[in-house]
Amino acid sequence: MNDQDIVISIRDIQHYLYCPHRWGLIRNDCAWAENVFVTKANLQHKRVHDPDKSYSSREKEVITSVQVYNDEPELNLYGVVDCIELRKDAGGAVIPGKESRYRLTIVEYKPTAPKISDWNDDDLMQVFAQKLCVDSTFHCSTEGVLYYADKKKRVTLPLEENYASLRKNLVLTLAEMRENMANGIVPPIRRNQKCSGCSMNDMCLPKLKSGKEWFEKALQDKGSWL
Repeated sequence: MNDQDIVISIRDIQHYLYCPHRWGLIRNDCAWAENVFVTKANLQHKRVHDPDKSYSSREKEVITSVQVYNDEPELNLYGVVDCIELRKDAGGAVIPGKESRYRLTIVEYKPTAPKISDWNDDDLMQVFAQKLCVDSTFHCSTEGVLYYADKKKRVTLPLEENYASLRKNLVLTLAEMRENMANGIVPPIRRNQKCSGCSMNDMCLPKLKSGKEWFEKALQDKGSWL
């Protein structure tokens, strides 16, 4: 099977960009652990993960837990979008079962806002991957926002403005993921990886692994002196 035939979940992209080693443990070693942060996020996503919780108001309609895909060879993605807002637009997309045309906005829910920037790069790429799938599924050009539950704040993401560079980076990331998946590789822990809040911390033991890697490197360096 060609590596490009491997279908990748949008959620896996976010896992990989957050920490390739953690992703490898989950995807290739079938490991998993939860902590308070994972539980909190699951509870906050409960409403939008229920397809029966769609609703409408005077300004917009909201559909939740939307299954989407993009089968372009270099992408080959699928996933579920938390929710999509529909606003009537004569030049917008056709939605099955609805008479009007709509402008679509992806809304991705996150439990906490970043302390320094308006968004994390892995979250930006996750929503961009969702955009590519929504655009392919509904034949449109979708906007994307992040909603931070702790701040009750929406942040609009620069998806169209950075389309070319985001797509290039996503294609490279997908190629790396497929190579690791095809070969059963668990990538090493990145230098300066933030591990304190990770649910896999006790299973991964990053400090022990980092120490082992440092010791092995020291032995190699010592060998070069002899």
